[in-house]
Amino acid sequence: MRLPATRDLAAEYGLSRGTIVTAFEELKAEGYLEGSVGSGTYVSKVLPEDLLEAMRGEVLESEPQQVKRSRHLSEYGKKLQSFPSLLGGASRAFRANVPALEEFPTALWAQIASRRLRRASMTMLRGSEAAGYRPLREAIAAYLSHSRGVACTTDQVIVLSGVQEALDLATRLLVDPGECVLAEDPGYPGATRVFEAMGARIVSLGVDDEGAKLPEANQTANLVYVTPAHQAPLGVTMSLARRLELLKWARSAGALIFEDDYDGEYRYSGRTVPALQGLDRHGVVLFAGSFSKVLFPALRLGYLVAPEDLVERFTAAKSILNRHAPLLEQTVLCDFLEDGHFGRHLRRMRNLYSERLGILLEEGRRHLAGALEISEIEAGLQTMGWLAKGLDARTVAKACAERGLEVTPLAWFYRSAEEFEQRERDGLQLGFAAVTPKEIRRGVEELARVLERRDGVPLLP
Repeated sequence: MRLPATRDLAAEYGLSRGTIVTAFEELKAEGYLEGSVGSGTYVSKVLPEDLLEAMRGEVLESEPQQVKRSRHLSEYGKKLQSFPSLLGGASRAFRANVPALEEFPTALWAQIASRRLRRASMTMLRGSEAAGYRPLREAIAAYLSHSRGVACTTDQVIVLSGVQEALDLATRLLVDPGECVLAEDPGYPGATRVFEAMGARIVSLGVDDEGAKLPEANQTANLVYVTPAHQAPLGVTMSLARRLELLKWARSAGALIFEDDYDGEYRYSGRTVPALQGLDRHGVVLFAGSFSKVLFPALRLGYLVAPEDLVERFTAAKSILNRHAPLLEQTVLCDFLEDGHFGRHLRRMRNLYSERLGILLEEGRRHLAGALEISEIEAGLQTMGWLAKGLDARTVAKACAERGLEVTPLAWFYRSAEEFEQRERDGLQLGFAAVTPKEIRRGVEELARVLERRDGVPLLP
């Protein structure tokens, strides 16, 4: 059927002709109308609904018995495991690995971002080189040299979305399926999930009071993952002697060390421990850090300091993966660093977290004595609470969740059942940085009730 002319329809309905033309064009795009200039416009001979119905009929005729086909996945795809999200409601005791977001100067950040947008140039809108916005890399290199003892040039700094991306790139570049990676056990599960997805063979390194234990003398590996500044999750700091021995082993074994400095900025007593990378004189350390725990997790900006001979390889991998980190966020962070706001925020948060840690320790001694001993850590956003012998952390964590508490059982950080069984006591990871003093006190009181009794049955032996 032929439709009336657009001018006639416009006059009949009291609309502009442009409105009618727009409606016609949309109906043509969706398949309801057809025609061309000079020949008129017609209703399509086959409407979209009829066409879809016909296609469904053909499928049903060709496949009378619907069989669900499994998707083909690569070996990498089969091994992938999703990592738990940090999303959640208001911070409560004892949420770990999250900063005090309510204390972040959002108004100041917005001012800097607004200023950057007003001055946005064509160059900025086009993007940046794969390694990142150079002024930001210069600022990061200066900061790491001054505060973390990292020895690097601007060219060695690559801006990434965080430590997780750095782990992914390092594993892709350095480890083929079946090759060996050494990792702390207990340790950060996000690292082992990357290694497993890449098909690496993971060998566990136990952890003692001096940090990750040294590999066997005859052990070979492509990559060694460690958290020397503040071991995740136990919180111990790797001793200087252990650091030097690990560097010596890496040189002789031809391995690279991945140093995860996930929250090394927060130290509450003693001198700041220099990075393992700062002791390296032979280019065997990859140093990675993130601004997620210093500023806010949604920022998704971090850095990797690579040995000079690997910079080009890492930059190429970054360019293929996602070209470069978002440039606007990089420029805002650059201004935040160069204008001194970062240093001031860091000092203020260090004092705040030190105060909250002190409250947690004091309340723990008052209410949890004999049931839970909280480690007096020197750095970080969370600590370990060691349960009395005979108590199972997973049972306690389940009871805590029913009372509105977030605690992570130590077993979650272990990859090797053998290493887990060798521990002297079970424990819980307790976060304090994102928890207000009032909530810390409530949390300790609730935790004390959990440890005293569970459904009428004492949890304590």
